[in-house]
Amino acid sequence: MNRKKELYDYQQRDIDKIFKRLNEFPENYNLLYQLPTGGGKTVIFSEMVRRYTERTEKKVVILTHRIELCGQTSKMLNEFGVNNKIINSNVKELNDQDEYACFVAMVETLNNRLNEEQLELKNVGLVIIDEAHYNSFRKLFKFFENCFILGVTATPLSSNMKLPMKDNYQELIVGDTIQELIDKGFLAVPVTYTYDVGLGSLKIGMNGDYTVKSSEDLYTNMMMQDKLLKAYEERSKGKKTLIFNNGITTSVHVYDTFLRAGYPIRHLDNTNTRQEREDILKWFKHTDNAILTSVSILTTGFDEPSVECVVLNRATKSLTLYFQMIGRGSRILTDKSEFTIIDLGNNTARFGLWNANVDWQLIFRSPDFYYENLIGDEEIERNFKYVFPEEIRKKFGNSVDIEFDIESEYAKTKRFGLRSKSVLDKSIEQHAKMCAENSEDVFDARILSKLLDKDIEYRVRRYSYCISKSTKNYRDWLQEDYERKLRSRINQLFTD
Repeated sequence: MNRKKELYDYQQRDIDKIFKRLNEFPENYNLLYQLPTGGGKTVIFSEMVRRYTERTEKKVVILTHRIELCGQTSKMLNEFGVNNKIINSNVKELNDQDEYACFVAMVETLNNRLNEEQLELKNVGLVIIDEAHYNSFRKLFKFFENCFILGVTATPLSSNMKLPMKDNYQELIVGDTIQELIDKGFLAVPVTYTYDVGLGSLKIGMNGDYTVKSSEDLYTNMMMQDKLLKAYEERSKGKKTLIFNNGITTSVHVYDTFLRAGYPIRHLDNTNTRQEREDILKWFKHTDNAILTSVSILTTGFDEPSVECVVLNRATKSLTLYFQMIGRGSRILTDKSEFTIIDLGNNTARFGLWNANVDWQLIFRSPDFYYENLIGDEEIERNFKYVFPEEIRKKFGNSVDIEFDIESEYAKTKRFGLRSKSVLDKSIEQHAKMCAENSEDVFDARILSKLLDKDIEYRVRRYSYCISKSTKNYRDWLQEDYERKLRSRINQLFTD
């Protein structure tokens, strides 16, 4: 059997590390291996299978959680010259198992066959678990107690916080970081844009993540749809774009919004037939500037290197999902060395930049500590600082000072016994002056004032924190009152 694929240095290094453990603990040892999406995990464990079966004459079982991954894995094994067979729902017995060195199986299918005693896998020495952070695999461990089990994942953090991975794996080996793979030219450089989103209405479900219902309520409203469209037009227009949503209704709304705006877009979710899915993905692959809106269905088993922008049109508490979604855009091409991330769920503030260093050993050993120290949504909102987009800043080019420190002004009202509302009065005065300085007449100034809506929203929210009265209804009323007074003050300035 001749290996067709050339391994990179970091892949060879990690294979040697894993084989060292395999030689020390050939049986009854569970090892976890972490490597970022795009690092070539399938290549690594395919080469491992090739070497292992040649050296030991024992067989290998590879477990996946999705049928697409079974096919991709089998194809890669073939490239490495490994004779393998997929155990799918059509395989009821294995009378020909002596002909194969490796079996690739869906976890549920294999579990059913083994529990029903329809199959007996003989002479298995190594079990490889792809996407090992999913908990469905642990039910199969009892069938392979005398094997070496290798779990492979980009994020060694269990999908269920109550079932930590350290309970099933004795050790974690960490591969190259995302930034190291970027520096070596294996992954594209991310360019991240974040948009402030109030997540106060979102609810946490039993699985520890935001519920679909509360996400749908927030992300289907017109303000959020408009924010998404504007973000796309500012940062991604003309780029092949993937939009991730938390809910089918949201994705359908996104599809309608972009279609009405005249952009080439398709919607995909798990209710589409296999043929529809293939047709949509083929269209996406071959259409310039294509936009595909979906519901988490493309987080694993989907590889389209031409993706130039990933939009997180949702919030998540799942670190794994965060990395998986962004990873869909990280593949490099000859004419693609960077990709765009648009975050509309405060995810970057929650988890850090996608390419920032992560202490996976700490997360593996102490997942509770990690969860307890995640930044909360209220703190994220409080820490957010609005910065004028470059194109809006140019519209106010004649104004030297556009900053306004709400907290500092509020502290003065306390010190000198002034009305707290005088803070907003001063803010309105500055905004009115900015509009007047950059306009020929009152009509131009009032048009300019509409560009301040995000800054006004930000200042009003900072003020509401200061007075400890930050209900959404009250903030909405304050903002409407602010905008009305700003229009009035602009009129006065031009009348004077």
